[in-house]
Parts: sequence; structure tokens; C-alpha cells
Amino acid sequence: MEADSPTTPLRSLTEFIYVLFLRLVALGCLWFGLQYWAMLVGYSHGGLGRFDLLSLPWRVAAAGLAVVFPVAALGLWLAGSWGPVMWMIAAGGQVLMFSVWPEIFGHNMLAIVMHVSVAVLYLVFRLALWLESRHKRETITVDLP
Repeated sequence: MEADSPTTPLRSLTEFIYVLFLRLVALGCLWFGLQYWAMLVGYSHGGLGRFDLLSLPWRVAAAGLAVVFPVAALGLWLAGSWGPVMWMIAAGGQVLMFSVWPEIFGHNMLAIVMHVSVAVLYLVFRLALWLESRHKRETITVDLP
């Protein structure tokens, strides 16, 4: 099967950096997912974070995030439209854990700051990509009589 076009359009610098940003966030999500899995199976925290030893809120949060973070990592690495949505669910859950219920989950200001920073940077990239596509549409228009 032949491609529709013999040449593929080159990505702009903004698009290239955006995909690189998504892949860096994907690596972070994979790391978070591996940390939660290591905790749940008793590999980290001296075995004290095993699933059967956790309180009910920690069981729900850790089991959910152990699944959602790797799925988000896959979506972000592939630059799929669902990747940032899954990341938002995972990051939002973790931010809620450490900011709304610190008496249950403890304080982790680094995770909160990191997730908020990534969200702001994501919004900046989306705005830049939108402005770039808008500029491309304006420069390519052809007025026919």
C-alpha cells in the first residue's frame, strides 16, 4: 500500500518540543507507576506498604494510581489525545491525596508542585500550538475569483 503523499510534512519546532515534553512526562508517570507497584507488592518501604497492610483509603488510591500512571505513560509516549487525559486523572488524584487529605496520605509538596508545573507547561504548549496552527491557516488561504 502506498502513502497518499510521497512526502510527509515536517513537524515544527514547537511540535517537536511538545512531543519531547510529553515523553519526559511519560517517563515520570512510568516512574510513579513503578513506585506504586513496588509499594503494593512489598518491595519498597521495608515491606510496610504491602496491599494487605494498608488502610482502606491507601488501598484504593495506591491500586488506582498503580494502574492509571502506566496507562497515562503509554498514552503520553505515543502522543495520543487520551494520554494527557489519563495523566490529568492520575495527577489530579495524587494532588487531591496530598493537598485535601494530608491527614490520611501525608504531605508531599514536591508532587503537588511538579503536577501543577506540568499542567501549566502543558497549557502553554497547547496555546502555542493553537496559535501556530491559526497562523498557518491565515498564511495559506487563497482567494479565488
